[in-house]
Amino acid sequence: MGERRILQFCHCHYGPFADVARQYAVLFRDSPYKVTTVFLTDPPSDEAAAQAASDEVIFLDYAGKDVRGLKLDAIQRIRRIVAEREFALVIAHRFKPIYISCLATGLPVIGVHHAFGDYRRPARRLFANFFRKRLSLLGVSDAVRDDIRACLPSWPADRIETLYNRIDAEAVRRDLLPRATAREALGLPQDTFVIGNAGRLHPDKDQATLIRGFAKALPSLPPSSLLAIMGRGPLEADLKELARQLNVASRVCFLGQIPNGRRYFKAFDLFVLTSDHEPFGMVLLEAFAAGVPVVCSDCGGGREVVEGVGRLFAFGDEGSLAIELQQSIGQTETCGGERLERCFSDRAARQSFWQLPMCEQLLGENGYLKSATRPSASRPGFPRNR
Repeated sequence: MGERRILQFCHCHYGPFADVARQYAVLFRDSPYKVTTVFLTDPPSDEAAAQAASDEVIFLDYAGKDVRGLKLDAIQRIRRIVAEREFALVIAHRFKPIYISCLATGLPVIGVHHAFGDYRRPARRLFANFFRKRLSLLGVSDAVRDDIRACLPSWPADRIETLYNRIDAEAVRRDLLPRATAREALGLPQDTFVIGNAGRLHPDKDQATLIRGFAKALPSLPPSSLLAIMGRGPLEADLKELARQLNVASRVCFLGQIPNGRRYFKAFDLFVLTSDHEPFGMVLLEAFAAGVPVVCSDCGGGREVVEGVGRLFAFGDEGSLAIELQQSIGQTETCGGERLERCFSDRAARQSFWQLPMCEQLLGENGYLKSATRPSASRPGFPRNR
């Protein structure tokens, strides 16, 4: 028998997706399997290859327009990759790689979904049902999982499960700039209470509610408090105009796009995420790693991340947000770091993954799942979701 491999097929490596590749590659560390990671789009990158933490990285180097329609060339190239190696399983991120993997191979496929609505189209439901004998699905939160289950109601629950996103917390902490250095780099005063936000300036992120809530809370916040927003997007001009209309333009700092923005999170006294149905919310984990208290909208996957260790407010309710901002003053201790390690670490994810019924079925029934890779049932970790 040749060297057993897992094929990880990713749509791209921009933004967080090179780290997503890392998250799934390390699931097989100390297992019998090597991991080959393939990126469908984006040009070859030494940085992305290193970040993917895989035994082999292949860049198909398509432009986005090249993989529309039937994607026949991509299907042929994946077939050649599979023919040259002995794969046990495909883990495919997002719908296009799932589609290509099912058509190009006869292997079992675990499709990982990072957003809502992937199976709301009838054609995609038809596709999933056609390949259901060898297709299993993961959502990055219970909220995403439940959205998929609602679209595919005839599927067994254990074929549509949750595996949370996670971060390498120690690596993130090593990269953090000290508070004073981060504030100096961002042009923020050293002695001011700073509320931070990071994300595209887009309706989904709802920074309009953030600005309105900040304006309502401002009279009760420490003098000279600031709201600092990292990111760019189509709503930048509208949000700046809103801040001007609310007479808080001098207190709202639009920082623009900050490369590797999580390095600067210690500049914040409080981190706020106001998104509408965020599938997960990786920035919340990065705030936890920085030791920053968190306020989050009570919807989507964000609620699952912060519940019990952060503050929640009703989505779109600036009055509720203002109250949470006011009540967060002086909060310096957070249990986010403990929850991060217990629920959203590589260690916790490995335990959850190897205990999933789909993992047992796909990698265990033919004897490939060695007992050494199975975490002990007594080890602490994140509970399996149902």
